[in-house]
Amino acid sequence: MGKQKICNLRLLFISLILSSFFIQNGVSQPVVGLDNWFNHEIDAKTGKPFHYLWTDTEFSGFSRWGEIFTSRGAKITTLGKPDDAVLSKIGIYIIVDPDTTTESPNPNYLNAEEIASITRWVKNGGVLAVLANDAPNCEFTHLNKLMTEFGMTYNHVTLHPVTGNDFEMGASVNLPDHPLFKGVKKIYLKEIADINIKGTARAILTEKGKVLIAENKFGKGYVFAIGDPWIYNEYMDHDRLPESFENRKAAENLTTLLIGYAKKK
Repeated sequence: MGKQKICNLRLLFISLILSSFFIQNGVSQPVVGLDNWFNHEIDAKTGKPFHYLWTDTEFSGFSRWGEIFTSRGAKITTLGKPDDAVLSKIGIYIIVDPDTTTESPNPNYLNAEEIASITRWVKNGGVLAVLANDAPNCEFTHLNKLMTEFGMTYNHVTLHPVTGNDFEMGASVNLPDHPLFKGVKKIYLKEIADINIKGTARAILTEKGKVLIAENKFGKGYVFAIGDPWIYNEYMDHDRLPESFENRKAAENLTTLLIGYAKKK
């Protein structure tokens, strides 16, 4: 065999290795889609969407959580109306605080087709994270039609009420041995709805008999649920929270957890 052929074969071999690496790397780094269809609040001053979005850098946004995802190599994007085609392009889907009529004059409620698409997607390996809200601030009727598919329903209540800056009223300690709380001793949860669970759904955090955080390994996929937006910018770090709270560490752990399940797809 001539030197040129040997050289060409070597180049081809290297090219195949690199192609395999990049393909695997692309698959292992999921796309994270944050809903802006069921949560679609418009700022009256700017006329632009805000509240629990990657692009919202104010206290009301999720820009800091987005930075954690991107620091782990994930790609973040914002989603409109979900269907099979849209969901097929992402590995992680985050739904936060679906609108009530006080938040949007014409809310986009979860319908039967969307619920079927999301359920199929999770069953086939999708990772769904639902961060709802407490009773006055979240549309539970249609959201619970989705959550029922995964053995969970939110209760129309408000737990952990916090008065002013009495942050200890929202403290959760004695955290269980779960990857979400690895290295975490104390988190802040303000005004949260609890969750009923059944079937294969399991509690992650329970207080006084109330399930505050739950999960379900559903089909080939995974569902994480909490009754609060929880780790938006205002309560991610210590701009307001005392140093004893470790919401950022919990957010980092949650990011690792979700990406880990997405990689198993």
